[in-house]
Amino acid sequence: MKSKWLVYAKKADFKAIEQKYGIDQVIARIMRNRDVCTDEEMQMYLNGSIDGLHAPELLKDAQKAVDILTEKIAQHKKIRIIGDYDIDGICSITILYKALKKAGVDVDYVVPHRITDGYGINEHLIDNAAAEGKDTILTCDNGIAAIPQIQYAKEHGLTVIVTDHHDIPFTEENGEKKLLTSCADAIVDPKQPDCEYPFDKICGAVVAYKVMQILYEKLGLDKTDFKEYTELAAIATVGDVVDLKDENRVIVRQGLAWIATTKNTGLRALIEACELDAAHLSAYHIGFIIGPCLNASGRLDTAQRAIELLLCTEPGKAHEMAQELRELNEERKNMTDTEAKKAIEMVEGTDLYEDNVLAVYLPECHESVAGIIAGRLREHFYKPSIVITDAADGAKGSGRSIEGYNMFEEITKCKELLTKFGGHPMAAGLSLPTENIDLFRAKLNRQQTLTEKELTPVTWIDVPMPVSYASKKLVEQLRVLEPFGKGNEKPVFADRKLTVRSANMIGKNKNVLKMQLEDTQGHVVDAIQFKVEEEDMPLRGKEISIVYYPDINEFRGNQTLQFIVQEWCYTT
Repeated sequence: MKSKWLVYAKKADFKAIEQKYGIDQVIARIMRNRDVCTDEEMQMYLNGSIDGLHAPELLKDAQKAVDILTEKIAQHKKIRIIGDYDIDGICSITILYKALKKAGVDVDYVVPHRITDGYGINEHLIDNAAAEGKDTILTCDNGIAAIPQIQYAKEHGLTVIVTDHHDIPFTEENGEKKLLTSCADAIVDPKQPDCEYPFDKICGAVVAYKVMQILYEKLGLDKTDFKEYTELAAIATVGDVVDLKDENRVIVRQGLAWIATTKNTGLRALIEACELDAAHLSAYHIGFIIGPCLNASGRLDTAQRAIELLLCTEPGKAHEMAQELRELNEERKNMTDTEAKKAIEMVEGTDLYEDNVLAVYLPECHESVAGIIAGRLREHFYKPSIVITDAADGAKGSGRSIEGYNMFEEITKCKELLTKFGGHPMAAGLSLPTENIDLFRAKLNRQQTLTEKELTPVTWIDVPMPVSYASKKLVEQLRVLEPFGKGNEKPVFADRKLTVRSANMIGKNKNVLKMQLEDTQGHVVDAIQFKVEEEDMPLRGKEISIVYYPDINEFRGNQTLQFIVQEWCYTT
């Protein structure tokens, strides 16, 4: 779908910022476009360090949770961690398990099975914990919405500590939201309205990380362990697609740097199995290669395998496990491609195409890839998308949203049709009886208020910048903006009235467009665009406008500027 090009117009004294921080004004403009405004924010953005992260004690109930844990440690009580089966849950469990083991705790962990258990803590897991003599349940990346389940655990004499980062569940009464809460002994979640923590967009692994910081301080444990915990928190932050702003960006930047020399045997084995260079990992490698391999275990088998890899200390065994995860991810990718193609064809070939909110029923699709397929639908049609599959008990769905549509709140309005649901504004999961699928789809579309403007993707241009201004020096400075991701997107530039001197399709699959472009001053540059159909190739001699990112291409030891084209159109 063609996007609308808009230019950021946020104001600041860019010359003063350039002089104060020694950066190009282009860099200053990009920072301002990411809402980095104050001196404190700029210092954190450019020079933030792990030592400068927000104090964990500001998290509501974090100190209370640690007080409970230290009391349980003194009493030699058994603690069970219950996490989630995605990358955030996997890393959260690993951080908590390693840290509590270092504290001398009698601790183990359980990760729910996606198919048989579903998301989060449940009565079955609680019964098992009680039967096996556990005194305390510690949740991570789940628990905030498990109100009846936690009540059940308390009735069975268990202490429950919740660490989570998801939105607080609510009901609506007379058009007003009423937040719900459980009877857990401590609830650590920055989304709580009375929590003083200054940044509520951290992932579950970072919440766990923060609680363990307080525990380590209280018990006087060796804080060098937090180098490895930071690596895991960085992986979870990227993998859970939370905003790379504020301290998230610092954690990811430092975590990526430390992964280069990681002492985590399993992580090192997975990097090698994926044929990556640990010294040059980016957020892209975590989000699209390492993360999916860890996630694949929870999708097609059990996330236990990924956790065991991250806890493994024997290199030979770790390499074997890492290779198995990579192969599992290849299986997952093939399955996803097949089902995504089917879903797109279903929308294009039925009255679903007229819906502003897509709810696609793929009964035979493996429920573990429903969220990925929903993401593909969202990208293809630029509409909020939910993919529903048959499950052991009824049906399950996973959704991905667009800006302007709070999926969690909209699904909440349909709660009478659902048996279980939860999530964020941009993503959600749900369960429902199969006979309610059509009713659910109809109600979602009846209550939606999306406009044509909201259903049109927008490409925000950071700086309209002539290609002649780009230089190797500027490209090097752009790297200070990394890591890129949600909330700190890779910068986007634009130039117009560029004459196409040559245009050819290259690459093994003939889907890479290589061009030579000339600006109005006679400046000729090399440009390249990936994943292009041959019919989308511009005509030689025509003038085009491009959205691009400047990069350095290295070939046989020679470095040259190359412009990565994101979109183009004929100049009007």
